[in-house]
Amino acid sequence: MAAPDYRTLAAQARTDADKATLTNVRERCLRAEAAWLDMADRQDLTEAGRARREKAAAAPLDIA
Repeated sequence: MAAPDYRTLAAQARTDADKATLTNVRERCLRAEAAWLDMADRQDLTEAGRARREKAAAAPLDIA
């Protein structure tokens, strides 16, 4: 299963906020954008950590 594209979801929330005519709807969309961006940042950190662990596991041990 592919990971969600949180940055695309954040961009859509921003677009919705820009189009909103009601203040409460605009604020809700802006909160959603912030949440999606936070999830995107956490996803980036998780993927970077996974890549580091996989690289370390694949590297041969240097026993001298």
